Amino acid sequence: MVYYYKVAEVSEFKSGSVLYDARTFSLARDLKTVSLSVLGKRIKVDLILGDYQREMLDMNQDEPSSATLVKRKVSWYLHIQVKVNAKNDVPQITSKDNYLGVDLGRKDIASLSDGTSFSGKDIEKVRTKYSKIRARLQHKASSGTRSSRRRSRQLQKRLAGKERRFQAWLNHNISLQIVLGALLGVSYSHIVLEDLTGIRDRTNTQPRSREQRFLANSWSFYQLKLFIQYKANIYGVPVVLINPRYTLQTCHNCLHIHPVQEKSYRNSKDYHCLHCGWKGDADYNAANVIKQLGATVNRPCGSEYLSCDTSALLVSRASESLH
Repeated sequence: MVYYYKVAEVSEFKSGSVLYDARTFSLARDLKTVSLSVLGKRIKVDLILGDYQREMLDMNQDEPSSATLVKRKVSWYLHIQVKVNAKNDVPQITSKDNYLGVDLGRKDIASLSDGTSFSGKDIEKVRTKYSKIRARLQHKASSGTRSSRRRSRQLQKRLAGKERRFQAWLNHNISLQIVLGALLGVSYSHIVLEDLTGIRDRTNTQPRSREQRFLANSWSFYQLKLFIQYKANIYGVPVVLINPRYTLQTCHNCLHIHPVQEKSYRNSKDYHCLHCGWKGDADYNAANVIKQLGATVNRPCGSEYLSCDTSALLVSRASESLH
């Protein structure tokens, strides 16, 4: 884990970055200064720490053993690598009510089984804006003068970094709210996530427009999942990963799936189960299915409670085949 700390102006260093290890840098016990080796001598530099950075250093049980000094415009930043041990390394098996299901999506970046959701409407506008700017710059880079092409490529590179930082910033905020919600809502609740490994390869085989494919592929679900996992590890909240198959089609109230293959009770953001009559938000329904699956795979007694009335389902399928 890497944290960034601003240091006072240092004139001895050249532009770029410098790698340090335990022999060439040391952190003072009061966390106010850092000792660095420079050009055959050693200097002490004042650290400018925020409350969060100071808390992370206080949590670190071992002395930092590596760091990188980086110059950004007129300021120097020291990237110190610290190890933060989890509060609870071994997840404790609890009741079904102690689980928080998280459904990751595009219209709602994350929907929770307790009804909380993080809308992606404004984010989609920002990403679409960046996409249009990139298209204009790409046109200029291919058809303009030499100076305009060089300038366009520089702007494209800067824009890519800006979008990447925005995405990481948002994922950090959402993941922290989810972890703290699980921690404070129900004491040390489990967080249940879908294992979305390879989802892009699977979804890209489906017929979709170029715009829809871009919007689906440009958001980093994997990064959000990693942020949730490492923050949950810091706060001692266990994370359970489940197979995402049928989580969108299953009704959380009666555990039924549409009896006709390739049909679903879900219609965009709406879900209406024709078996039990439940109506509501489709992402909220999926989050509760994920919660129940997480409780199932983490229970020592097995999954006997997570089943539907198969007789009713067989009657329904039989009637469909007759017609």
